[in-house]
Amino acid sequence: MQLRGASADALAALLDQLEAALQGGAVAARVGDDLFTVAGLLRSEPSLRRVATDVSVDAAAKEGLVRDVFGGKLDPVAVDLVGSAVGRRWTSGRDLADSLEHLSEVALVRSAGDESGRLADELFVFGQAVNDNPSLRDALSDPARSVEDKAALLGSLLGGKALPATVSLAQHALAGTYRTVGAALATYQQVAAAVHDQRVATVRVAHELSDADRQRLGEALSRQYGRTIHLNVVIDPEVIGGIRVEIGDDVIDGTVSSRLDDARRKLAG
Repeated sequence: MQLRGASADALAALLDQLEAALQGGAVAARVGDDLFTVAGLLRSEPSLRRVATDVSVDAAAKEGLVRDVFGGKLDPVAVDLVGSAVGRRWTSGRDLADSLEHLSEVALVRSAGDESGRLADELFVFGQAVNDNPSLRDALSDPARSVEDKAALLGSLLGGKALPATVSLAQHALAGTYRTVGAALATYQQVAAAVHDQRVATVRVAHELSDADRQRLGEALSRQYGRTIHLNVVIDPEVIGGIRVEIGDDVIDGTVSSRLDDARRKLAG
């Protein structure tokens, strides 16, 4: 998440506060869901958002308002985080809601515990399913269907098969700040990796990699980038052979199709 100035400082402090609370035994899943609810409320209620981000209003008064509105309704850790958030300065009014949504994502990732790798894989696989299935993509983006109806659809597809954190994040993707469900799921996977000091590599190959090949590639990339690399493997017959790796803005293209394209350009030139 890219923020500037005061907003970046505020988010960093809130992330530290969240981590401390989770290490102290807070229920990460509930905290995540509650923070997402508040982020949505701030976006839908302009008057509340203006008060929450108004620097002329005393910070203690804003924190008191948060406790009056949300106390007893949300997890105490979520109430504390929202109270701290409204007491801070924000470069832009929308940064408050966006940051609370990001905190929600981090909390839900933490709720997966030691199964963070499985969470990342499930987010990727479901994102691929959404991208590759027009009927599912249309059902999830249909403005005539309520968010509740779409969430129920996701629950029926993922419930009992995926981690609870995967289901929650997929349902949040329906109503968050991201342009599409697919974009949200891709971002969630990046968050899941970053929370555990990892990066995500998208690997395109013509045929499935063996477990040994996956391990060798992962280890080689981890040495190169100085941190663990989580692999998303995409089977793409158009690469013909070889491999293409994308990590952030970096692209390592060793595919046969790329070499053929280079040869064609040289012949044409």
